[in-house]
Amino acid sequence: MNDWIKTSYEWLSAYPGLLTFLALFALVIGAWLANWIVKRILLKGLFRIANTTLLGQSGQIQDKGVVNRLANIVPALVFSIGIEAIPGIPEKVVTVVENVAGAFIILCIGLAIGALLDIANTLYLRRANAYLKPIKGYLQVLKLVVYVLMSIMLVATLIDRSPLILLSGLGAMAAVLMLIFQDTLLSLVASVQISSNDIIRVGDWVEMPQLNTDGEVIDIALHTVTVQNWDKTISTIPTKRFISDSFKNWRGMQQAGGRRIKRSLHLDQNSVCFLTPEAESHIQRFTLLSPYMERKHSEITEWNTRLNDAEHHPVNMRRVTNLGSFRAYVEHYLRNSPHIHQEMTLIVRQEQPGPNGLPLELYCFTNTTAWNDYEGIQSDIFDHLLAIMPEFGLRVFQNPTGHDMREIGQTAAA
Repeated sequence: MNDWIKTSYEWLSAYPGLLTFLALFALVIGAWLANWIVKRILLKGLFRIANTTLLGQSGQIQDKGVVNRLANIVPALVFSIGIEAIPGIPEKVVTVVENVAGAFIILCIGLAIGALLDIANTLYLRRANAYLKPIKGYLQVLKLVVYVLMSIMLVATLIDRSPLILLSGLGAMAAVLMLIFQDTLLSLVASVQISSNDIIRVGDWVEMPQLNTDGEVIDIALHTVTVQNWDKTISTIPTKRFISDSFKNWRGMQQAGGRRIKRSLHLDQNSVCFLTPEAESHIQRFTLLSPYMERKHSEITEWNTRLNDAEHHPVNMRRVTNLGSFRAYVEHYLRNSPHIHQEMTLIVRQEQPGPNGLPLELYCFTNTTAWNDYEGIQSDIFDHLLAIMPEFGLRVFQNPTGHDMREIGQTAAA
């Protein structure tokens, strides 16, 4: 066997080109075989062992391709080591192949480290309080540093020079790099301030009218904050805008457990009047108003008894108004509602009258922050108030409609 190999080698030595070609072919086959063994046999066994651990069961190692990237190093090593054993290859070609193989190894390692950082972020997000302190921005900065160092080492390997030479040249390019990475540096500072001051979190409802953004924060990265608006559109906002621009964060409302109702009923001022004895007797039937009417009747009676006999005229006497009674009814109605937060501000007040009538504002808080429930509670309250308002002799102010104009015309014609 040895004699046959020796004879074959001596015969091939007479044909150096064929010997070089066969040696290169054997090197390619060896690299392919090493790659096949690693990926088909070793990796499968490694994945089976990893599946017994919590990290392996998550599937992140396979999904991110960390091991596959590292496995690509094996054929590159075969080429780097085996190229020197090929006879008849010029020294410059050997150097180029070794440099390219080394650069490819550096690239695989850098990409594998980047994938490991992605896995670290995914595992961190599984924590219950991960949304309070997102680390995605910091990992992106670390990934950027890894890729920059990888690029420097890759170029240094390709040109067969020391990385220190390239690093020394970076000092002179500091101003250029500051300009190139200006947005990155500003975003990094903004991310640190957002995280340290707890300005926004994933899941917060933010509102930024100047950017037409109103929705829930779904991702906080180094350069951008992604917000899903309530119309299901996606807004991508630079992270630094949350430091430089004003915006509204509704987290305080959600944590307080109550959402504000601030809406007015516009009343027709011409319907405001004193209550007649019949109207007062009619209103006293309302259970919610019984304490108010008794207290008010006692207060007015005491006031009026102090008047002289000559002043006992309706114009000089205090009387109950339908608007005051209705305002008291609205307040008592809200204070007895199981859907209104009784420990927060509750006010029923009149605002400045205007061309659209007399605004009667309701200022209170529901005991839920869920949007659907909040709108339902608010609608039920105003449905009831609009329906019961005629019981007090009050009318809602409304600009004349086409139907009103037709009735006026028919009345005038009659």
